[in-house]
Amino acid sequence: MNLDPLKLLEAMAATVRAHADELTALDQAIGDADHGVNMRRGFDAIAESREALAGLPVGQVLQKAGMTLVMKVGGASGPLYGSLFMAVGKAMPEAPDLEAFAKAFEAGVVSVKQRGRSDVGDKTMLDVLVPVSVALSAGVEQGEAPDRLLTLIPQQAAAGLEATRALSANKGRASYLGERSIGHLDPGARSSQLLIEAVCQSFGGQS
Repeated sequence: MNLDPLKLLEAMAATVRAHADELTALDQAIGDADHGVNMRRGFDAIAESREALAGLPVGQVLQKAGMTLVMKVGGASGPLYGSLFMAVGKAMPEAPDLEAFAKAFEAGVVSVKQRGRSDVGDKTMLDVLVPVSVALSAGVEQGEAPDRLLTLIPQQAAAGLEATRALSANKGRASYLGERSIGHLDPGARSSQLLIEAVCQSFGGQS
């Protein structure tokens, strides 16, 4: 498995920058209108630490990136994304194969659940992360080819994002709107979908 953590982080930072205004607009409808700004700040800080991260094992890179997100990203997104990255990094062996990556990602999703006290159906990033984790683990178990998974996983992420449109928010500022949050995409689910898509594209480019 060809995994360059710095290239993955660069791909994620680039997509956050490209979609920051969209994320803020989504958050303006049902949240604090700062999700895009906060996410861009966090991933810009990660990009600025590239030299310090160079040469470190993938697990350490992800853990340090997670700590940066906790410190730099405001609101609930910083602790949640930070927990995801740190848990994935902690579970990641120095030379991961696809099975190890799937298990590490699952550990990251569990950490987000625990930190946010939420799950699928609450109109959060977990509506994307959980089905992606399930699909990734199932694909690995069934022996799907990596190229096939790189096609299936973004599709699963997109479907999870779209599912949030019909949900009533149960967590965060959006929960104050109750049923008025129905009809809007969740901004955290959108940023999760974008990051997963960026990672899959990066993997495809490294193959």
